[in-house]
Amino acid sequence: MQFKSMTYAHRVLTLVAAIAVSLGLQSEARAGDSTATEPHTVLITGANRGLGLEFARQYKEAGWQVIGTARNPDTAQELAALDVRVVQLDVADQASVDRMAAELAGRPIDLLINNAGIFPRVGKIDEIDFDDYSRTLAVNTIGPVRVTRALLPNLREGKLKMIAGLSSNLGSIAENERGNFYGYRESKAALNMFTKTLAAELGSEGFICVVLTPGWVQTDMGGPNATLTPAESIAGMKAVLDRLTPADNGTFWSYNGSQMPW
Repeated sequence: MQFKSMTYAHRVLTLVAAIAVSLGLQSEARAGDSTATEPHTVLITGANRGLGLEFARQYKEAGWQVIGTARNPDTAQELAALDVRVVQLDVADQASVDRMAAELAGRPIDLLINNAGIFPRVGKIDEIDFDDYSRTLAVNTIGPVRVTRALLPNLREGKLKMIAGLSSNLGSIAENERGNFYGYRESKAALNMFTKTLAAELGSEGFICVVLTPGWVQTDMGGPNATLTPAESIAGMKAVLDRLTPADNGTFWSYNGSQMPW
């Protein structure tokens, strides 16, 4: 009798341990542990340099499948060296966007980062060159609209359903107290509104649509006197993206984890 009792107790303990392991694995899967689930996929526009390149580097290091776009893939050596997929894309060219969408047809994408952008420095209204102004809006605002619409089928097939736009504190209407930067400010404010509108439309499908400001970063845009390195800025924005929930749909974030005023 004592032998049988010990066997029964051993079986109970084994069953309890198995249940605990199962629950632990389920918890890891919900948290997005790459060992328990298929790797997530991120597509980053303008990934051949600056913030886009650093996004690609950090997501690759985190175990994600990375698709980086460049206007000229042949010169995107640093991006290719990361062993990621490189796709040709000019966000201001509808034919280029259509070719990218056809190339990626059927490929689920979990996170789209609309990063590609340009930064003309125009201080006063008299200095505006309207060709440059139009080009800024075409790249910084209309470009993300083109790309997002083209990749919606891919994003609908993804698990995370996240769309992030690279905005700027210069796109915040509430924070604009010193003027300057005509064209760029308007392009980013319009990107913010697009993302907010997209969030309202797609929220019921479980999408999380946000905009992020990277801070003042040491890139070609930010210049050498900027206060943040690309690694610091991207690590901060990635941390924000990692913890977003559906309740955060339609919000504006700083790289440092604080919410920005519209």
